[in-house]
Amino acid sequence: MTGSTSRLGFCCTFIPDAPPDGYPTRKAEREAIQAMNLTCTTMTYLEGLTLAARRAKLETIVRHNLAALGRQLDWVAARPPTERLLRIASSLLPGYTHPIASDLYADPGLRRLIEAGLERLGDRARAAGIRLSMHPGQFCIIASRNPSAQENGIAELEYHAEAMAMLGYGGGWHPHGAHINIHVGGREPGIEGFRAGLKLVSQTARNLLTAENDETCHGLDAVLRLADDVPVVLDLHHHWVESGGEYIEPEDPRIARIRESWRGTRPLSHISVSREDLLDGHDPAIRPDFAALAEAGHSRRDLAAHSDLMWNAGINALVARHLAWSDFEIEAKGKNLASTALAAWIAASAARAAA
Repeated sequence: MTGSTSRLGFCCTFIPDAPPDGYPTRKAEREAIQAMNLTCTTMTYLEGLTLAARRAKLETIVRHNLAALGRQLDWVAARPPTERLLRIASSLLPGYTHPIASDLYADPGLRRLIEAGLERLGDRARAAGIRLSMHPGQFCIIASRNPSAQENGIAELEYHAEAMAMLGYGGGWHPHGAHINIHVGGREPGIEGFRAGLKLVSQTARNLLTAENDETCHGLDAVLRLADDVPVVLDLHHHWVESGGEYIEPEDPRIARIRESWRGTRPLSHISVSREDLLDGHDPAIRPDFAALAEAGHSRRDLAAHSDLMWNAGINALVARHLAWSDFEIEAKGKNLASTALAAWIAASAARAAA
């Protein structure tokens, strides 16, 4: 995906529109949510089952997740081209690297089910022009002073890479813009440890890997030291918090370095806003002032927490400017409700400007 078409989308969980009066039942609402979303189970629960029951439970979950991901893709495919972007939940194949479940995934029947299902889903995504990504949790690190933590983190990364490969994104550098995004990790071993950890992962994982700036240990300037090794995902909200209030603009020289790091693939960035309840009464037309908010007693941790929706017009306008060079995953807790509202805001703003 090297073209100039801009995309924005949501992350992992689908939230149905607020039901109108007379919506059948709360049970129907729950069933609608379940049908559209991936599910999981605990390894403790699986361990308590007989081997046959464990396999049956895992197959039931896998079948549901493949169907739910298909429904998410269908929904995204029906959106305008500028909204055809989706982050897939890591729970796609629960317990894939865990000893309780990992042997079951080698069962030929289950393996065929997964491979065929993911191949079909990948074909559907590409046919619809949907850009896909995955984002393992923050425990997925490739650099750690703890050998066990590093081993587990790399295994988790390789699971995501294998899932992406089964979807059809296992060949070459970030095919169709697909990627697996992770954080650098703790202050130690830091950037150099991350660079060393790259040597321990498969070529498939390396070709899909990206790294983002965070709000505590590794800000944008630090992560840009990795730009020769992996594409850099710019998180605008993390940068605002870590920098103490800087809103980075597209003309900033660091943007050019980020773009270079993607080596011809269209970059992807993240955005959210501080919580609505934290900034109750704040003028939505004015971007939050970090220094003033900190002076008023708001902690960095509070300011870093994600909003439900993209409620601030000033930040929405910033995203619109950055869409000239980057796609965006909307990390607001409102998921698709937040991303579709932002897309509508940007389209209306562009229409007003053209009038």
